[in-house]
Amino acid sequence: MKMSETKVRIDEYIPTKGLLYFNEELKYVVSKPKIMPLKSITLEKLETLQNDAQEKLKQQEKLGQEFSPTF
Repeated sequence: MKMSETKVRIDEYIPTKGLLYFNEELKYVVSKPKIMPLKSITLEKLETLQNDAQEKLKQQEKLGQEFSPTF
């Protein structure tokens, strides 16, 4: 017989006197509250990209006004 073909026989045991029970007590585990961000990381990245683009646009407009020829 191969190892995979071996069979194990387990005999049942039923008590004739007394009670058989398992008492499980549930206990609460108190942990620190988790601080959740109000904004997601992707939203923050998009906002920073948008702010950077607006700042560049303002700088280009400012440079365009400074170098615009006056007739």
